Amino acid sequence: MKKKLKDRIPLKRFGEHSELANLATYLISDHSGYINGEVVTIDGGEWLKGAGQFNDLEKLPKTLWKTMQALRKQSKK
Repeated sequence: MKKKLKDRIPLKRFGEHSELANLATYLISDHSGYINGEVVTIDGGEWLKGAGQFNDLEKLPKTLWKTMQALRKQSKK
């Protein structure tokens, strides 16, 4: 089953024009004079969600999670 593009974004929506325009407006304004050489990622958290070493754990089936939980409980005894 293929995921929809919006499902990969933690906010579950695409950025609105005004959100993207607000960033551009700020960056060209006098208020951003101290910012230089920066890369700004504006993606609703998609990059951060996929940036970790454990990001594939959400793909594990619930039955496997339950099995691992039971094994952890057994090892504590």
